[in-house]
Amino acid sequence: MRRGVWSFVLIAIGIAAVALMGGGARSFGAKAGQPPAANVEVKIDNFSFGPATVTVPAGTTVTWTNRDDIPHTVVSDDKVFKSKVMDTDEKFSFTFAKPGTYGYFCSVHPKMTGKVVVQ
Repeated sequence: MRRGVWSFVLIAIGIAAVALMGGGARSFGAKAGQPPAANVEVKIDNFSFGPATVTVPAGTTVTWTNRDDIPHTVVSDDKVFKSKVMDTDEKFSFTFAKPGTYGYFCSVHPKMTGKVVVQ
């Protein structure tokens, strides 16, 4: 008898999940035929960007968070984006709409570099 009750509960949860996802046809917030927008996190710590290189689809928002005890910036090599000086736990985000390779650095510590590859 117990096995039957648990099977019923699991089936009910599965049906509810499928119903919430619109039958699995698409995700919330996405237009038909388009993947949902993504978010990627890059941490700034110990005078480095981690991960140093991220590869993302177009439309992705990358957020840098300063986890270091020292102020840092995020500035693209071609000046497409530029953060203010960020203290500990401050964040900067940029949405990459166009494919390409975007090198960036910390203007306070220019030896700190990273790259976003947008496909």
